[in-house]
Amino acid sequence: MTDRDKFLDDRIRDIINTYIRETESDLTPVTRHAPPSRLIEEMDLSLSREGCSLEALYTFIEEYLKNSVRTGHRQYYNQLWSGFSLPGLLGEMITALTNTSMYTYEVAPVATILETELVKKMGGLVGYPDPEGQFVTGGSNGNLLAMMIARNRERADARRKGIRDGQRLVAFVSDQAHYSFEKAANVIGIGSDQVKKVPSDIKGAMFPEELEKMLEDTMEQGLVPFFIGATAGTTVKGAFDPCESIAAIAAGYKIWFHIDASHGGGVFLSPKWRHLTAGSEKSDSIIWNAHKMMGLPITCSMFLVREKGHMLQTFTVSGTDYIFHDHELGVHDLGPQSLQCGRRVDALKLWLSLKYYGDDAYAARIEKFFSLSAYAENIVTGHSNLELMAERTSVNICFRYTSPHIRDLNAFNKKVREEMASRGLNLVNYAFIGCDLVIRLVLLNHEAEKADIDRFFDNFIRTAEGLLEKGDKRGLS
Repeated sequence: MTDRDKFLDDRIRDIINTYIRETESDLTPVTRHAPPSRLIEEMDLSLSREGCSLEALYTFIEEYLKNSVRTGHRQYYNQLWSGFSLPGLLGEMITALTNTSMYTYEVAPVATILETELVKKMGGLVGYPDPEGQFVTGGSNGNLLAMMIARNRERADARRKGIRDGQRLVAFVSDQAHYSFEKAANVIGIGSDQVKKVPSDIKGAMFPEELEKMLEDTMEQGLVPFFIGATAGTTVKGAFDPCESIAAIAAGYKIWFHIDASHGGGVFLSPKWRHLTAGSEKSDSIIWNAHKMMGLPITCSMFLVREKGHMLQTFTVSGTDYIFHDHELGVHDLGPQSLQCGRRVDALKLWLSLKYYGDDAYAARIEKFFSLSAYAENIVTGHSNLELMAERTSVNICFRYTSPHIRDLNAFNKKVREEMASRGLNLVNYAFIGCDLVIRLVLLNHEAEKADIDRFFDNFIRTAEGLLEKGDKRGLS
């Protein structure tokens, strides 16, 4: 019996089904919270010349799953993704099974067609009439591609000759934008100092008036504004920049306008909430992570450009005739317009998910997230010891526990968070708003219900009260 035959037995299916069932249970900890020393001690991490049996491999997989954070758990709120997707899992399995790369139609015929159709589908939801685009390795990569296109549009010879006056090019994002914009500026050769941070309002949305003022100041200094990056769903507050106003400014100054909708792009699927992205159809490009609000396995990110031709003009190079051949099917090849060569088929899991659930189910899911977030917000505002630290725009709730007996609120709230994680009760992250540490609760698990939110806050409040009873008023161990 070959390894392939053995794989088809019931053992691997039992392992996967057991993991899924355990993750669905309230009795299962979200995480074991094991330090590296314990994992190294408990798990067989040896690698030998002789290899091991398939049985030993299965045993290791069970250990791996046992010690992994259960991101599909209804008490996992740590990052901007959560939950479990059956079509997504199937898509990942078939993608690995077929082991296709997305550079040519010849090697990936069905996947190429699926990706092309999804570009039309998702671009249409944004409001692009005839877009180009493709799946990329994440939101950070999408922001990089947009900045590269914008640089090359401003400096037509940059692709071949580089940037001789890179520090004259200036990009603008909000002070709540993702750090990947600064990394992108580093990669394209203008330097992270050339990314200017536009002030945001109390909700975390960019001030258009401040943007225009900064643009004028920049040009008076003899510098060249070439890129504006708005955010649809900021990382901490979940805010949406006013794209309508920003688009008008970008058009007036003839500057590339990109939207980082990595977090909030899912609202395009909801007739009730898509108004948060009003004006996005006037942007030049957008990145949208389906592995966030849409709940697909990481990564599932689509980069879209409103007008065709920019990607090919920016990313194509010579000397590729060994892979891109001159024949009638070559016009369908996606590789020439990609920054990557080898590229996995992330399109399949999104296609299967949209095929299985449909647009209406996704609209209901997005609306449920907003409803649960409003429910959580009401719990915070209705409790005497909980303080809402930012006005809620979408699915992020920023709050903290307060008491006149606490000397260091930052340290105390961090301690509460870590205490809950160490016990496997939940996993929620924290961030800073100014100098204040806040608990950032993000509700993106489509299986979560109000009872799960109640359970989270019950655990949070009990943990905080327990620390106070022990006299831990600073939040220090």
